Amino acid sequence: MTASDSEKLEYIASAAVDIVDVTRSLAESNSNILLAVLNDEPFIEYEHYPPGDVLDPTTGSQFYFHAHPPTREGYNDFGHFHLFLRPSFSSDTAGEAICHLIGISVDQRGLPVGLFTTNRWVTDESWYPSADTIAMLDRFAVTVAEPSEALSRWISAMPVLFKADIETLVRQRDIAIAQWRTRYPDIDIFEDRRLEVTSWKSIDLEVRLAEIRSALGLD
Repeated sequence: MTASDSEKLEYIASAAVDIVDVTRSLAESNSNILLAVLNDEPFIEYEHYPPGDVLDPTTGSQFYFHAHPPTREGYNDFGHFHLFLRPSFSSDTAGEAICHLIGISVDQRGLPVGLFTTNRWVTDESWYPSADTIAMLDRFAVTVAEPSEALSRWISAMPVLFKADIETLVRQRDIAIAQWRTRYPDIDIFEDRRLEVTSWKSIDLEVRLAEIRSALGLD
């Protein structure tokens, strides 16, 4: 293993520690990631939680949680977080050219169970090709303490822990868009409501943590 590989593994392991610590600390107080993001607000489908989203004024990272009724074709979940980056964000501009990085599906306990990408219309983002989107992943970091410092740690660590999976899904997203464009050449693909989820995969947090422990020689 090269020095670069070792540093990368340590970085991923640090993200894993954050996720485990947050999950345990919330459980000790009879809470979880879902309760942290809802923050005692009544849950209503399609509403954003927290209201107005979370936007880090330093990094331009943004996220919210919401859920759909289980009626979507192809992919349903209990609820999910949408992660964004505003690459041009500064104190002088709102950075409207927002990029959707990934969706993170969770179960009723708040545990991550899936990752997915979407068509442009779903999140009203500015469309960035896969190479540019992937290049932004390392810049995603939420440092604000509201609504929960624990939630900020968890949401920042997830793209690190599952970066390779996210990169694959983003590339698959672009392939799905290209295939749809070939199939429907006369339609604005990015606004076509028939194409919503462009790629997805299930994930298992315990399996990923075990992989990291093995790579570190801790088994």
